[in-house]
Amino acid sequence: MVIGVCTLTLHIFAAHSLKEKRQVVKSLLARVRNEFNVSIAEVGDHDIWQSAELGIACVSTDQSYAHGQLEAVIRFIERTRPDAPIGGYEIEML
Repeated sequence: MVIGVCTLTLHIFAAHSLKEKRQVVKSLLARVRNEFNVSIAEVGDHDIWQSAELGIACVSTDQSYAHGQLEAVIRFIERTRPDAPIGGYEIEML
């Protein structure tokens, strides 16, 4: 069993309050959950209204499949939320 974990940082320049940030993050989390069989949650930067740290995890029997799924989620986020660019990400396999 392989567990793939990705942490990424989003820069939400359009958000001018925590409420606007939460709307963007909540919408993005729902879209990713509907599109992919992964777990995703906001794991950091809760009180910073122009930044969000997300954690994504998936379980597989194949390391390359898990890595590919996480890469696909990153591409999906980049494609669907151009107003919230990814500042950086890290993928690790456990």
